[in-house]
Amino acid sequence: MAERNSTRDDRTPGEPGLSSRRRLLRLAAGGLTLATLTAGVVGCDDGAVEAEDPASAGGEKPKGEDEKPGDTATGGGGKAPKPLWTKTTSAETYGDNDELVVAAGVVLASGSPLAALDTATGRQKWSLPGGMIPGAPLLLGNETLYLAGSRYDGTVTGYDPASGKETWRSRLGQGYRQPRPVAVDETQVYVVAEILEDDGSSKTNVIAALDSGTGRIAWKEQRDLGTMQNGIHAAVRGRHLVYTDFMKNLTVRDTATGGQVWTRKTTQTNYGFFAVHEDLVIVPQGNVLQAFDLSGGTEKWTLKSSEFDLFKEPAVLEDVLYIADSARTLRAVDPRTGKILWQSASLADAGLQVPRQYVKVGDTLFGATDLDAKGGIIAMDAKTGDVRWTFNDGSGDHHAWLAATDGERLFALHGTALHALPV
Repeated sequence: MAERNSTRDDRTPGEPGLSSRRRLLRLAAGGLTLATLTAGVVGCDDGAVEAEDPASAGGEKPKGEDEKPGDTATGGGGKAPKPLWTKTTSAETYGDNDELVVAAGVVLASGSPLAALDTATGRQKWSLPGGMIPGAPLLLGNETLYLAGSRYDGTVTGYDPASGKETWRSRLGQGYRQPRPVAVDETQVYVVAEILEDDGSSKTNVIAALDSGTGRIAWKEQRDLGTMQNGIHAAVRGRHLVYTDFMKNLTVRDTATGGQVWTRKTTQTNYGFFAVHEDLVIVPQGNVLQAFDLSGGTEKWTLKSSEFDLFKEPAVLEDVLYIADSARTLRAVDPRTGKILWQSASLADAGLQVPRQYVKVGDTLFGATDLDAKGGIIAMDAKTGDVRWTFNDGSGDHHAWLAATDGERLFALHGTALHALPV
């Protein structure tokens, strides 16, 4: 049964699709008690706690640590460019795309302490001791970095990404714990939090909107029994807040009132990943890609692959939808109509893995893969899908690759190694 505003006790939760170790780890980490975490997060410049370098503790730095770019820095001839810099970070990621972000001249990878590195040099500019809740997103909006609270009083905090100083704070109250920002627009921050029972346990959760200026609660709605506060992916378009969770719910709410506009159960949602373009939400469900109207939930178009070729994570970049399937066919699609602009078998021809995250700079589409072997960062022609080069640090780390860009550099995170590549 799809999510509604009122709580029901007859809900039968759905089960996730094909298990992914990292997604399940993220889910488990999201539900960990916060008793062992710090009592609060403090913005700092002077006296900031440095992210520990494993080399100083007897470990080894990733290959290329602090190396200067050589003659091959710009790549060419099918070869990957040499990193401009590589740093060991405090990253603790579970494979979601919101765990590596770039803003205000710094790049941040989810971890504790949360360290902000200068995009040009890789030098640390500031850090927050105990600044990240495991599995929580790094949410950017209104020139503010919003982080989940580590306290049991429902606190959500915002920071200046350039300096790490606290600039905003809001509280849901003592009856809530682990509030997690999931989306932000020009006026509100949207959070999901557990509702505490008298014995300290939690069976339900709430979704709320906080005023991004005053911090006051604009509205809050209790979600159904059986819904989860973890594994949520969300986006805002106009008056519509759309989100999914691991229980195969697709829900749209009115951003002004919190009222539910529509909801539906989905079949297979790749752990909740979707794309939004203008007034459409685009959801992969097995070998079917569906686009629904945000205002009413009406299906606008459908794209199908072969029966056993399942669609992976989608992304809309510069008005083009990019999505691959399990047969390693990459498609560029018009997100308004579902019309295929081009499709490419270059990934399969090269024996490469399917990207699960995409970023675009100029005429190059970069894909980040889930696993290390025959994966990493793949650079493709954005107009044809042809593979130009691949980058892999050869570490064998089991973590997913994550990518982000400031338009001048591509940042590739793999485990605790963060590489800055020229674009």
